[in-house]
Amino acid sequence: MSKKNLLVFLAICASSSVLLAQEMNPTATDKWPQTQDQRKQPQAEMRDGVAVYKVEVVGRDIPAINYFHRSGATKIGFEGTSLLPGAKGSAEVSSERGRMVIKARFQGLKPANSFGIEYLTYVLWAITPEGRPINLGEILPEGTKNDITVTTDLQSFGLVVTAEPYFAVTMPSDVVVLQNTILHDKTAGILEQINAHYSLLPRGAYEKTASQNAVLHPITRNEKSPLELYEAINAIQIAEAAGAKKYAPETLATAQQDLQNAQAMDTHKSNRKQEITYAREAVQASEDARIMSIRKQKAEEAARRQQAQEQAEQAAQQAQLEAQQQATKRAQAEAQASEAEAQAAKAQAQAALAQHAQQQAVDQTAQMRERLKQQLNQVLSTRETARGLIINMSDVLFAFNKYDLKPDAREKLAKVSGILLAYPDLKLQIEGYTDNVGSQQYNEKLSQERADAVRDYLVSQGVAQGNIVATGYGENNPIAENSTANGRAQNRRVQLVVSGNSIGVQEKAPGAGNDAQPAPPSPPQTPNNTGVSNVPPQ
Repeated sequence: MSKKNLLVFLAICASSSVLLAQEMNPTATDKWPQTQDQRKQPQAEMRDGVAVYKVEVVGRDIPAINYFHRSGATKIGFEGTSLLPGAKGSAEVSSERGRMVIKARFQGLKPANSFGIEYLTYVLWAITPEGRPINLGEILPEGTKNDITVTTDLQSFGLVVTAEPYFAVTMPSDVVVLQNTILHDKTAGILEQINAHYSLLPRGAYEKTASQNAVLHPITRNEKSPLELYEAINAIQIAEAAGAKKYAPETLATAQQDLQNAQAMDTHKSNRKQEITYAREAVQASEDARIMSIRKQKAEEAARRQQAQEQAEQAAQQAQLEAQQQATKRAQAEAQASEAEAQAAKAQAQAALAQHAQQQAVDQTAQMRERLKQQLNQVLSTRETARGLIINMSDVLFAFNKYDLKPDAREKLAKVSGILLAYPDLKLQIEGYTDNVGSQQYNEKLSQERADAVRDYLVSQGVAQGNIVATGYGENNPIAENSTANGRAQNRRVQLVVSGNSIGVQEKAPGAGNDAQPAPPSPPQTPNNTGVSNVPPQ
């Protein structure tokens, strides 16, 4: 590559943007076109919002071998996956002074970029039985045979070979081309077979799209330059896409300087070994910068979530405290004056938080009111009004022209009281109504007696008496025409109006909101415990 062409190429790469890489592997997307063999592989599944790819070899796993300490070497084989069925290999694994030495030889590895323009090389991985991958080293795709000798401190592991964008990746891609196999006629020594589970991420760091993350001019192989130089360019582009300019500028600058040194030597065709050394240093520094950037971004996001959670909790606590203060009795006002001033100062400093907390409190109150309405609706017809939740008891729940509660009415009121006991701060206005048949005095008295009967029964079931007010309004405030039997039946009713701060409704007299203003109640009558009205109907 001439110096002029190289400068043009770098300018194009610098002007392109790439898809933000995940920490696990820089080739993490599944949108690249697949070959027929690739489409035979299992589809990626979603686990906790992350795509996970599992290669099916032996029971969806690979066999891992426990290499006990022994004299001599254990032989294993390698077979190609459906992505590269013509590939094969073998290895000798021996134990030497607390470490395992692996001498492997592979055949049939075609150029890695045949799987996609982002792949440039191959990497040998050791996979623990629990799925932890260890990068053992790069397998350069040169010639027909490829040898590699590496060591590991693992005791039990399986071996796979994957295609990668550069050698210094920390998590394998899903392009698994080779996997180890047990040679039953050649493997010697005491072996323990373990199913090693390993999860691999979908591939593809680059994607040709019209979005801002598209790479318009991907890197291609120039046989006149070493493969390591293109791995370095690949690695730096991916690190920049991950935000390394912002989160790891010093490490990225080191990688860029190493790349510049390698490119300068490549331009002048001088000292090929030193050029490869600089390129490999650039790859390693780029991968470090990429992982540092992603971890810092995750840390920032976690800090933002933690801060938002703390602010929400503080706002909720503030809103709850203010709600309690509003409900405090007038006699405690002086004792709480100084605290109210402190809360006002704090509220001013947290205006934005208080507004958010207030909305949360409104939403919670609405949810509680709706939940209470649904519970009461399962017992008696309940509707929501500006005055609160109105529970309707029809005339059929009382004895005719009496205020005695029928057994069915008692059963329903017992259920209502059980529900109300879960909301001890609620207020209850019990209102009795009649139709216009009979005298006004008789109707007012009968409606009062029925309201009192409901109140007394609720108190007997444990509802606080101080939270209940019972009033009879007679034929006032009809909800239907009294000219028809059906309308009169609707007007003969007892209403339980539920209000309180916990459901966001203040106690109001009849007529507030959409209700018509009722006539004032008549003076209380002399108590009558017979269960029958002492004023005959008209």
